[in-house]
Amino acid sequence: MSIIASLGGEELSDVSALGPIVQVGMVVKDIEEAARRWAALLGSPMPEVIVTAPWEQAHTEYRGAPTPARAKLAFFHLGQVDLELIEPIDGPSTWQDHLQAHGESIHHVAFRVQGMEEVIAALEAKGLSLLQRGDYTGGRYAYLEDSGAIIELLEDLPTSP
Repeated sequence: MSIIASLGGEELSDVSALGPIVQVGMVVKDIEEAARRWAALLGSPMPEVIVTAPWEQAHTEYRGAPTPARAKLAFFHLGQVDLELIEPIDGPSTWQDHLQAHGESIHHVAFRVQGMEEVIAALEAKGLSLLQRGDYTGGRYAYLEDSGAIIELLEDLPTSP
C-alpha cells in the first residue's frame, strides 16, 4: 500500500501536525557538480555545502541501529519549499541505499512537524516504517517509508534563552 493509499481519504486527526511540504530532497553522487547544475538552472547563487555532524552529535540511527552515516548537504531556498541536495559520504544510510538502487534522483519529500514521536507512531500505525532518524543543530529528523516512497519529518526544537 502506498503512502497516498494509506493516508488518502482517512481522517488525519492523529497526524494533523503533518503540514505542507517544505522540502524535496535529492541524492547525488557529486554535490559540488550537482549544486553548480542546479544553480545554473535556477539562476541562483551556489549554496554553501555543509557536512552533517558525526554520530556523537547527530545520534543517527538507520533501521534501528546506530550508524556513522554522514552526508554533504546543499540547500536552495525556493519560497515555501527548499531543494536539498544530499551526497552520502559515510554509511550505511537511507541516502546511500537510495543512490545505489536508483542513482541520482528524488529521495524524499519533507514535512515540518511538532511532536515527532507522536507523528512517527501515527504513521507507523498506518503502515509506514521508520528508516532513519537523527539530530541536527536546532532540531531532529526522521525518514519513514511506504512502498518505496520516503517522507521526512523535520521538527524544530525549542532554543534555550
